[in-house]
Amino acid sequence: MADTSMFQQAIDFINSEADLLDHKAYADWLGLWERDGIYVVPVDIHESDFANTLNFAYDDHAMREMRVARLESGESVSGEAQEGTVRSLSRFRLLEESDQEIRLRCAMFLSEVRLAKPLLYPANVEYRLTKTRAGLRLHTKVVRLINAGHHLNTVAFIF
Repeated sequence: MADTSMFQQAIDFINSEADLLDHKAYADWLGLWERDGIYVVPVDIHESDFANTLNFAYDDHAMREMRVARLESGESVSGEAQEGTVRSLSRFRLLEESDQEIRLRCAMFLSEVRLAKPLLYPANVEYRLTKTRAGLRLHTKVVRLINAGHHLNTVAFIF
């Protein structure tokens, strides 16, 4: 039987991650990750072989750092008109739990305001969190955008 307190800790961790991203606390967000972790936003929401297929993002440690540096530098042209994001997370489901990790999935609705126009990005997000003595750490985050097959505006944030 799953440890419900660990499941709640995982939900709290994921909600905290969303809050960091909405408040552009990118350095703190980087601190949530395991060094060998992977952040993925696949083009094909049914794909699972991310290393051998096209992705909007397939970031290892170095790529996450470069993405954050670009967002924080002001050099991201697409970020100039971006006024902010708000994430709403729901429908958390435990997929698997062991002594070393916990995997779960949730629904995410990310709202962005760009040039006073609201945009919505619905997604199913899968997380693999590592259990450490210091608490949970983010190992894998896969954001399956429901509208990935359609035109996406220039994205100036981290899903």
